[in-house]
Amino acid sequence: MNRVELTIDGPIATITNNNPDKHNAFDDEMDVQLFEIIGELQQRPDVRAVIWRGEGKSFSSGRDVGAIGTLQVDLSHHELMRRGHRGIQRLWELDAPVLVACKGWVMGGSFQRALLCDIRVAAEGTRFRLPELTYGVIPDTGGVAVLYEMCGPGVVSDLVLTGRVLSVEEAYGLGIVSRIVAPDDLDATVLEMAEQIASTPKVSVKLAREVIRHLSVPTVRASMADEMIFQTFINKSHDFAESRAARAEEREPRYTGS
Repeated sequence: MNRVELTIDGPIATITNNNPDKHNAFDDEMDVQLFEIIGELQQRPDVRAVIWRGEGKSFSSGRDVGAIGTLQVDLSHHELMRRGHRGIQRLWELDAPVLVACKGWVMGGSFQRALLCDIRVAAEGTRFRLPELTYGVIPDTGGVAVLYEMCGPGVVSDLVLTGRVLSVEEAYGLGIVSRIVAPDDLDATVLEMAEQIASTPKVSVKLAREVIRHLSVPTVRASMADEMIFQTFINKSHDFAESRAARAEEREPRYTGS
């Protein structure tokens, strides 16, 4: 069974993260399924709006912890990151806007992927987090650049360097989400928004999104290029190896800065 699913009902497409036992944590196989779905949506001019949601309690808790620092496919780390960047950047090539229904945990790479979409609506109680540094790596999916534009360097540095949890109320105040709704109303609210968008002229929606993307996408692309280089270096660093060893041996790490 696919753990990322696509359904299409008239002009509305819905992507569903369907790994609820792990709060929809992503691994390499789920990444491939997601990228194939985005590629399919590129070939569907009849789709006017896309909803991205999660089955169960959370949108997604990010990367499956068991997959961090391990290669589950026959690709180098750099090639795997390149595939990931190319796959998720296809979101920008869709003619249809993508609305994310945030709930439960929205963490790590999945938080960053949500930030690359057009609109985020959150249920009450949703929590956001970028915990990458606690695993010895850095955020690498473009979300830092988007957050920088939204929140400025102080908030971004706090979230990235401390890995703290961001409440849904803070996220709304910072412009990360545009609406907060009751959990039972989340899917219906996002569907209503998608239907409203789908009812407006297609060319107008397309060009309005082009204007918005031209303001932000070049900066995000440049940031993601840096992330690819730096994350590849970190993956081969002594400090990252020490971080993994310390976790496995249940001891304090001894970092050398190399």
